[in-house]
Amino acid sequence: MTEDTTLVPEIEALGDRLSQAKQSISRRFIGQDRVVELVLASMLGGGHALLIGLPGLGKTRLVETLSTVMGLNGNRIQFTPDLMPADILGSEVLETSDDGSRAFRFIEGPIFCQLLMADEINRASPRTQSALLQAMQEKEVTIAGQHRPLGVPFHVLATQNPIEQEGTYPLPEAQLDRFLVQIDVPYPDRSTERDILIATTGSSEEASTEVFTAPELLAAQALLRRMPVGDAIVEMILDLVRACRPEDPSAPDIVRETVSWGPGPRAAQALMLTVRAEALLNGRLAPSPEDIMAMAVPVLEHRMALSFAARARGERLTNVIEQVASSSLRVQAAA
Repeated sequence: MTEDTTLVPEIEALGDRLSQAKQSISRRFIGQDRVVELVLASMLGGGHALLIGLPGLGKTRLVETLSTVMGLNGNRIQFTPDLMPADILGSEVLETSDDGSRAFRFIEGPIFCQLLMADEINRASPRTQSALLQAMQEKEVTIAGQHRPLGVPFHVLATQNPIEQEGTYPLPEAQLDRFLVQIDVPYPDRSTERDILIATTGSSEEASTEVFTAPELLAAQALLRRMPVGDAIVEMILDLVRACRPEDPSAPDIVRETVSWGPGPRAAQALMLTVRAEALLNGRLAPSPEDIMAMAVPVLEHRMALSFAARARGERLTNVIEQVASSSLRVQAAA
């Protein structure tokens, strides 16, 4: 793909703004730079992110900080087993006016925002989880036969606790596929945890400042889609995604032996967007094979499943994806 040199100043300027955004976020969400980059990559790609981590690792704090830094109107929903779809989407109520006439009025639910935090999304019933399906894909909801657009832009950042299984409902594959990336939030290292301890237990805390506005984020998303992607990178993305499907002729033995089902075309679309964002966040004008390696696990892990035998052997999808990605990139480099 031919590089458009007129984009260079715009891409460089956006890279500087993103550096400012990361600095602003780090005032309240200390350390975990990779987690911040992945969340920003999902927003630049116009998608949603699933944050998986133990309680107390700052997932809620991160989403609240992003709302401020990116200049978005944010809402938070605490998902519980008794939560109903109307609690998310809103509902129509019958009102009686002073003259005795009656009419329905729609009361918007918390989903009518630009940045929605779905906290502990797997605690809600499948019926309630499905209320997000149309919203996440089409950026609108249908209530009482009327299509109602959501905020522009619209992003869902959902959280899950990986060890708590009692009273939870695993997300269906169709909903997992609507998340652009899955982000594992690890424990901080010792020095980061020390900084967190000092910064959050004093009489005051640092505050983040707004770096983007909603229109500027939309412009950044449009610019991202105009970034050049070389033909070799496109072929690498296709090779990787197809090699992760056990029924595909190009699938290596490790995939055939361990994977039950693989990623669909939406995974390739997600990789095309996120490798551009990865390059942008690291000051490059176009994506490279290293960007594919960096985004392979976050984009593919929640779009695949291990077979029962592989789980019994203790296999991990992360290792499978990394091996397949390394092999695919080596084959392309040699071609």
